[in-house]
Amino acid sequence: MQLTTWLQLVLGRPFRRAGHRTALVAAGLPLHLAVVPLWLWLLGTMAALVPAVTPLPVLLTLVALPVLLTLVVTPLLTVGQRRRYRALVGKDLPRPAVLAPGRNWKSAVRRLTTRVLWRQVCYHAVAGPLLAVLDLAVLAVWAAALVAASIYVWIWALPPQWRVTDLGYTTQAAYVTAGGLALLFLGPRLTGALVRLETRAAEVLLGPSRTEKLARRVADLAESRAGVLDAADAERRRIERDLHDGAQQRLVSLAVNLGLARATLGDLPADARKVIDEAHREAKEAIAELNNLVRGLHPAVLEDRGLDAALSGVAARFPIPVRVAVDLPQRPSPTVEAVAYFVVSEALTNVVKHAQATRADVTVERIGETLLVVVADDGAGGADLAAAGAGTGLAGLAKRVASVDGTFSCRSPAGGPTVITVELPCAP
Repeated sequence: MQLTTWLQLVLGRPFRRAGHRTALVAAGLPLHLAVVPLWLWLLGTMAALVPAVTPLPVLLTLVALPVLLTLVVTPLLTVGQRRRYRALVGKDLPRPAVLAPGRNWKSAVRRLTTRVLWRQVCYHAVAGPLLAVLDLAVLAVWAAALVAASIYVWIWALPPQWRVTDLGYTTQAAYVTAGGLALLFLGPRLTGALVRLETRAAEVLLGPSRTEKLARRVADLAESRAGVLDAADAERRRIERDLHDGAQQRLVSLAVNLGLARATLGDLPADARKVIDEAHREAKEAIAELNNLVRGLHPAVLEDRGLDAALSGVAARFPIPVRVAVDLPQRPSPTVEAVAYFVVSEALTNVVKHAQATRADVTVERIGETLLVVVADDGAGGADLAAAGAGTGLAGLAKRVASVDGTFSCRSPAGGPTVITVELPCAP
């Protein structure tokens, strides 16, 4: 069994994706060569007209025509390249920012002078022909490998008299077959290297520039950070409101009553007055501690013992059974830990309030450089992220997750179950 597995790894791995990659190379060959006739036309026209005495308008017209045709076919070729990658290897090339459509001559001039268009022209007119040469070389290697590896088939197709008169063909054919097999093992690696080169060239010249990528990144970061601030502010207001309407009001009422008792009951023994004074002081200290809690809410057990202990404590406080499974070989960063903790805590709170569930499951595990958090319940379902108010409920969780560039998804069909999946990056 181990030998079979080893052979599958050694023999199967190089050819696992070689078919799709070779198809990608073959499909790219006509696209890479599409602009070559236009530029040959341009060079031939210039070579023929420059030595002769040609009127300048005629010369400019004949020279500009292949250039204009190149500009016209460039967007079509770019679409073809994107479809080639999407259909054969399932990759979507990043798209650059495009100008708003317009029909006046100013918008046409802006489109013709954009860096996006001329980077695409550079890809199809310069990089494309060079890649076509490499495409032909790789396809030639595959053809030679297949022909050489099957040389005995070709020999048996020859007349029998040739094989009888030239018996030395077997040794030569063995060498040719060995060379063909070597090329067969070399073919996937050459194809993979060429596909990586073509993909890199396509991403650089057909996709957004480095400046556009940085601008998009800055915009995304600004939006996510703004969402974090909004979510934190909404959370603070909610806690302040809950404390003000609940525990804080009770403590204030208790402190007032104790103060009145101390002021009006003058005939109490000294020991009883001392107890009232101490209770009054502790009630005021509790009010102050609640105010401090609003400004710095963070469970101490999370910082001291990590997610496993903190989530177990959270699960124990809920009235329904909650199974917690945490598998973390090493602790993530404090920020990611805090986000995971609050996501689980808020999600379980929503389960108890709205889901009508009888049990819930919490799974936390690290897969590579990603912390995966899954909260599932057997409730009625119907949770809708789009319908949630900004900064509250599921929308608040999504913003908290986005603050660390994580992903948030909620699958909650009518009738249940509801599954919340969160992926948090925890790369060093």
